[in-house]
Amino acid sequence: MTEAKKEVKAKVGKAPAAKPAAAPKKEAAKGQVKVTQLVGCIARRHDQEATLIGLGLNKRHRSRVLEDTPSVRGMIYKVRHLLKVENVG
Repeated sequence: MTEAKKEVKAKVGKAPAAKPAAAPKKEAAKGQVKVTQLVGCIARRHDQEATLIGLGLNKRHRSRVLEDTPSVRGMIYKVRHLLKVENVG
């Protein structure tokens, strides 16, 4: 074996031990958000309609109070032109 192959073989070994779980990260924004659908989803793309359903909205002028998490913020951003968003606290 050449020197390079010996070095590679020496470096390859057992997988490193799993690190202990770190403390959960704090959310950037805590609280709740009130989302109101202002525009219907007729003539919208299918993924936008599915996002509205995921937010719990399906008809105009319906509101939901949701937890302010990054995933909910991403859904709101996707259909922001159909919604009105208010901070609840």
